[in-house]
Amino acid sequence: MKKVSYFFSIVLAATMFVACTPKKAVQEDTVEFVIEGDATETVVTTPDSLTYIVLNKPQVLNLDLAPKDKEGFISLFNGKTFNGWRGYDKDTIPGKWVIEDGAIKVNGSGQGEAHTNNGGDIIFAYKFQNFELSFEWKVAPGSNSGVLYLAQEIKGQPIWISSPEYQVLDNIAHPDAQLGENGNRQSASLYDMIPAVPQNAKAVGEWNQGGILVYKGTVVHKQNGKNVVEYHLWTPQWNELIANSKFKPGGDFPLAYDLLTNLGGPEKEGYIGLQDHGDDVWYRNIRIKILE
Repeated sequence: MKKVSYFFSIVLAATMFVACTPKKAVQEDTVEFVIEGDATETVVTTPDSLTYIVLNKPQVLNLDLAPKDKEGFISLFNGKTFNGWRGYDKDTIPGKWVIEDGAIKVNGSGQGEAHTNNGGDIIFAYKFQNFELSFEWKVAPGSNSGVLYLAQEIKGQPIWISSPEYQVLDNIAHPDAQLGENGNRQSASLYDMIPAVPQNAKAVGEWNQGGILVYKGTVVHKQNGKNVVEYHLWTPQWNELIANSKFKPGGDFPLAYDLLTNLGGPEKEGYIGLQDHGDDVWYRNIRIKILE
């Protein structure tokens, strides 16, 4: 039996008034995240007789200890440490990921997703079901990344094979902006499925406000104050979207169709991840509200 503890600290600023003299005090509240026990593996066979292995890592996040802001959001990143985060299919953070000026940054290899030595995607090590996620992102010129959600850990497979992707992109310089159909690979789009409308991303180097709402199958992508994508999971329309994308059955990614049509597994929950596509990208102010 092994027990690995992760801690993420959330710093709350409060103003205290003593003898009519205002003083600011900082209180640090710590939430303990525990993975207890050995990881297990579940072997799944698709209707097409393809087989994959789902990694299961038991976890408990004590949300009762997690401070919430006035809107009910919990911070998933304190601006200082990777507490609560780890690499996808890893126990540690890949070396390409650093913290810079209060933001999570991936230092790109400059050679694309296929050349991510000492890199790879990262996840917040807790499975969410119904939630509202808020975050900020910015990219260097020509950069590509994404925020993934309801993801599973599939042994030997990339995270995006089991997860919808909120695209993060330089819409001007990166060629993905011109691929797909009708802009469905541009920023805030449901990658390769639904374009973000309106497309209101800010210029390279500027911070964008992103958001993802998942509630009982309804999903909304937000960008800079606008709802830009809406769709509904586990419906015939969702299956049709997958079938018309690069994740279609019999395509280059044969496991993807089964994983995406059964998104979130039996519990319909999964990890939130940040993609290393080999480019310089920053994320900050990552917050989540758990929805009942």
